[in-house]
Amino acid sequence: MNLLFIHHSCGGEWLAAVGPQEDPNATCQSHPNGGGLRALLEQSGFHVHEVGYGSRIGEATDIFDWLPKFRTQMEDVLHCDQQDVPYADARRNQVVMFKSCYPNNGFVSAGTPPGNPAGPRLTVWNANATYAALLKEFRKYPNVLFVCVTAPPLAPKSPPQPFWKQLARKVLDRANTPVRSGPMARDFNHWLSDTNGWLRGYPLPNVAVFDYYDILTGNGASNFSVYPTGDGYDSHPNRAGNEKAARAFLPFLNQAVRRAGLAD
Repeated sequence: MNLLFIHHSCGGEWLAAVGPQEDPNATCQSHPNGGGLRALLEQSGFHVHEVGYGSRIGEATDIFDWLPKFRTQMEDVLHCDQQDVPYADARRNQVVMFKSCYPNNGFVSAGTPPGNPAGPRLTVWNANATYAALLKEFRKYPNVLFVCVTAPPLAPKSPPQPFWKQLARKVLDRANTPVRSGPMARDFNHWLSDTNGWLRGYPLPNVAVFDYYDILTGNGASNFSVYPTGDGYDSHPNRAGNEKAARAFLPFLNQAVRRAGLAD
């Protein structure tokens, strides 16, 4: 079964084997923070394909990028082998995973309903609106399983900043610490993954949500990462967090594939 993962650095590290970082791109084969997900998927019969930095399909992965991407590039996504290179034959990707990176948990406010699916302000209501609009696109492809992977949480520590920069961020209404954005990130990711949230009332079994955020926050122990790197300042998950998420993902995916009717 062909699986395409659209991601950036955290996704590349999650897929990678443990080892030296031989390539700065998101599609690295090994990394010190490697979670080993690629090997687990391949052992279970999935052919793993990916797009990330440097590709037209994979370059933009923020929350408000998904709707225009899937509206205008869906056929490219379904026929992509690796980094914009299409399959040489009639193969298609039966599973499409997509994940935003940790800055997308830096919500600035709850916003106001119903929200704007185009953003651009990262409010909870705007994020809800764009994901709600995505379901119309996914409904057009009932034989494809779309797996939304929630964005990894922010690190618990923020590096000290000069006073002028703190003041500028306050004026621009930009959240940069989990203290402010953490509860909003928790609410949004719970809405995405809860059966009474994003997918409530959606009639097809071709969309599933893997709550990477919840796993990396200690399954609700915190609103920010309990597996950070860089002494707690870097939001990229460490090896332990990625390995824990990889072990949880495989049974989740196998169940989602069966539920979608793509396998017995």
